Amino acid sequence: MLSSPQDFAALMERGTMRSHPLLATRVLRTDLGTTRLGLATSRALGSAVVRNRVRRRLREAIRGMAYELRPGWDVLVIARPGLVTADYRVLVETLARLLRRSGVLGDDGRDVNRDGAA
Repeated sequence: MLSSPQDFAALMERGTMRSHPLLATRVLRTDLGTTRLGLATSRALGSAVVRNRVRRRLREAIRGMAYELRPGWDVLVIARPGLVTADYRVLVETLARLLRRSGVLGDDGRDVNRDGAA
């Protein structure tokens, strides 16, 4: 997990942003052998109870796609107010779409042979 202020500052300064009405992501390529993640849930989402619920749902969604994460990325997932009432399935699909567009999420093995070659 991302935790130091310097890591967050680097993401904000040099990271690439992808947006959706429910989520935004900032990604930055690193030389590390792992992918580090950070979550941002502002007070605009609601009370502490609501923000913690959003963080739990995001962590669970990330946990489910952890085997697809490519190494060498720093990722900041920023929750937007629409996420509070969104269905979990929509959350997972949106997060996966944003991470794939950023290059952080690789193939899960289902579409390995896309060109039809044996």
